[in-house]
Amino acid sequence: MATLTQEMKEMIATQQCFIGTVNHDGIPNVAPKRSTRVLSEDSLVFTEGTGGATYANIKRGSKVSVAVVNRDILDGYRFVGNTSLYESGELYEQAAAMSKKMGMPKPHAVVVIHIKEIHSLMPGAMAGKKIA
Repeated sequence: MATLTQEMKEMIATQQCFIGTVNHDGIPNVAPKRSTRVLSEDSLVFTEGTGGATYANIKRGSKVSVAVVNRDILDGYRFVGNTSLYESGELYEQAAAMSKKMGMPKPHAVVVIHIKEIHSLMPGAMAGKKIA
C-alpha cells in the first residue's frame, strides 16, 4: 500500500477528484466524484450516487485511478488501486446519512479505494512519475 501525505490529503479535500475505470471491453470511463475523501492513510472513499458506468465497472472488478489537480499551484496526483464495494453496513449507513443531510438520494454504494501506487501529475520532469 502507498501512503498519503498531508499535502495529498489537503488536495483531495479541496479539489475535484475524477475517478477512472474501464469496462469489460476495455473502454475507459472517467467521472467526477465530488464525494471523494480520505478514509485512512492508504485509502480513499467515495459515495456512488448515480449507479452508472463507474459503479458497473467497479462491480465487474475494474481497478480504479483517481486524479486530482490543483491548477492554481500546477500540481496533482494520480492514485491507483483496487476497490471494496459496500452496499450495506456501517460505512454505507454513514454515507447514506450524509447524502440525506445534503438533500441527495440514498446512494447505491460506497466505494473504498485501496491505494497501491501514487503518481505525480506535476508538469515537467515529474509528470507521470511513480512517487509511492
